[in-house]
Amino acid sequence: MITRLNKIYYEYPKKFWIVVGVSFIDRVGGTLLFPFFSLYLTQKFNVGMTEAGLILGIFSVFGLFGGMIGGALTDKFGRRKLILFGLIFSALSTLTLGLVNDFAMLIPLAMLIGLLSDVAGPAHAAMIADILPEKQRAEGFGVLRVVGNLAWIIGPTIGGFVANYSFLALFIIDAVVSCIVAFLFYTLMPETKPETDEEHASEGILQTFKGYGQVLRDRAYIAFLIAGILMGVVYQQMYNSLSVYLRDNHNINPSGYGFLLTTSAITVIFLQFWITRNIKHRPPFLIMAIGTIFYMVGFTMFGFVSLYWLFALAIVVITFGEMLVVPTSQALAANFAPAEMRGRYMAVFGLIWMLPATVGPSAAGYILDNYNPNLLWYIGGVLCALSALAFYSLHIRLGNQKRFQPAPVEPVGETVTA
Repeated sequence: MITRLNKIYYEYPKKFWIVVGVSFIDRVGGTLLFPFFSLYLTQKFNVGMTEAGLILGIFSVFGLFGGMIGGALTDKFGRRKLILFGLIFSALSTLTLGLVNDFAMLIPLAMLIGLLSDVAGPAHAAMIADILPEKQRAEGFGVLRVVGNLAWIIGPTIGGFVANYSFLALFIIDAVVSCIVAFLFYTLMPETKPETDEEHASEGILQTFKGYGQVLRDRAYIAFLIAGILMGVVYQQMYNSLSVYLRDNHNINPSGYGFLLTTSAITVIFLQFWITRNIKHRPPFLIMAIGTIFYMVGFTMFGFVSLYWLFALAIVVITFGEMLVVPTSQALAANFAPAEMRGRYMAVFGLIWMLPATVGPSAAGYILDNYNPNLLWYIGGVLCALSALAFYSLHIRLGNQKRFQPAPVEPVGETVTA
């Protein structure tokens, strides 16, 4: 086991493990607070979930714009500066949220924080794409998913204990963790932005923003995004609507829902790396189609089953789809992008998750409130089927292009060196 882990470690550059390490620390800090933020809003300000949902919605909407701004700035000024800015701003904004006492102040704060807190998102993805060659990207993003899920197990466990004593302590700890990560990142991580030709290096910031026009004219990439958004609208329901559906229709309490999410996270921790390592030799668009079919089966099951263990089985099916889709989609987005435009491509890729997070909850809520609740999951199954068909079409159309070729199978006994 130790020998195997040691071999895996040396397959990746040192810079990659620095990013993984600081990402883990930062995500533990974030997951200390995030799961309890709605509870904090409703308890401190004595408001309902409608008002709390408004604040969360503002974060998401302005985060869309923040990510687009960050993508252009990442390509213009580099990854390192944007990430450091994001960490420092995160510390300051988190403290501010913890200290504010007027609910009305949260609305402009949510606008500002939503806009600026997501500025660094494209820089993180672009940095991973800079560090790793095409054939290792899906596997590298898979490692980050394992780290993220491990953080989701550790962070909320500690956060729940701290929240019993003080919500303010959660904000303070998160801010301190962001400062620690910023220091480590500043000390250990150099800039990774590739050298660009003289034309791109001398372009003005306005010209950099105009580069989004080139992204939007990439029809194959837009088709990839549309397929991903259809899938993402359904996937978001696992975190937005499922808990309410289980409570109101099957008398499954929040702790039962929490156990389902924990089951998903543990599955990722134990199987993600093995799965990603094995699928890297398979056509990526085909993997996306297969993963989306797993989504289709799992989410449709919610509308047909009533026993708790069957809901758990559906979650495991969805998680297998997630382990195929998430790292593969990130690697594909990076492979679509020219090196000098990675930040902007990764920013637009964020729409796969941000748009569903913005419109999905209200659309699902309308269905749950006005129709047979099971209809939500039947519609989800249809959307996933359409998405899978779109990914398969992209496999037929683009699968032979070099940038989308799977990694070659290594001869037995041969090792990869960083």
